[in-house]
Amino acid sequence: MILLYKLSPEKNSGNSANCKNFPTGLFNYGGSTTWAPIRRDVDPVIQKICPQFQLRYTDHPIKKPGSGTGIEMLLNNQLDFSQSSRSIKPEEQQTAQQKGFSLKEIPVAIDGIAIAINPQLKLPGLTVEQLKQIYTGQITNWNQVGGIDLKIIPYSRRKEDAGTVEFFVENVLQKEEFGENVEYVYSTTDGLQKVAKNIGGIYYASAPEVVGQCQVNPLPLINQSQQIIPPYKEPFVPPEKCPNQRNSLNASAFKTGEYPITRKLFVIIMENNAIQQQGGEAYANWLLTNEAQLLIEKVGFVKVR
Repeated sequence: MILLYKLSPEKNSGNSANCKNFPTGLFNYGGSTTWAPIRRDVDPVIQKICPQFQLRYTDHPIKKPGSGTGIEMLLNNQLDFSQSSRSIKPEEQQTAQQKGFSLKEIPVAIDGIAIAINPQLKLPGLTVEQLKQIYTGQITNWNQVGGIDLKIIPYSRRKEDAGTVEFFVENVLQKEEFGENVEYVYSTTDGLQKVAKNIGGIYYASAPEVVGQCQVNPLPLINQSQQIIPPYKEPFVPPEKCPNQRNSLNASAFKTGEYPITRKLFVIIMENNAIQQQGGEAYANWLLTNEAQLLIEKVGFVKVR
């Protein structure tokens, strides 16, 4: 249920200039799990600067959180704006138009998809095509891609549960279906734990969720120029040095596109000329300020500005 708002922004002592574009009220928002670091570390900053603009993270009562769930909740007036790790689908835009408004996406950050393997599996890298063949069931043994003679166990969340999976199917699998060899997991935490326990395991997720982990290794990918591009800054920090030292994101390769699997993170807004649009646009515009872009970079994503 959407709560009541006052349209006029209130002044905040010492910060009124920063708050003039923010409406007053409590805004329900949610969606992509990839956005969790931003919700945790970036969003509290704007609420401190502009306390009249209150944010409440809202889950679906039944469905798992994700980009698609968030957009569905937005369309059903359960959210004021949503966070997504993929673009708006044509059918979602069509549903919005049937309800008398349109959806708008505002990119605020760049993310990479990182591949996690077991530290005992020694492999220099994979091409995106090899990754596709693994997840469609055409490659089933690590010795087919230069590894040891061992069955590959590809893990994934389900397509309906996450924008990351939808992006992976669309852009890596080229809309092909997952193979029967794929084992489904409930969450990224679950997927990474399974890879840590199974030498033949492989999993994909948002780069900030993979690169700094101690129990798995992030795998370099081979781009179309045949360059081996890691999702982490070199030199690689081996698991035995973790957690005292951790790998950090290869932000420059994500930004230039040298790393072959990147995407944008979007704020999804209802263009309905109402308070929801005003709140969503104010939130997105603040995320594009220098201050917020630096905070976004600090939590593991790449600035778009």
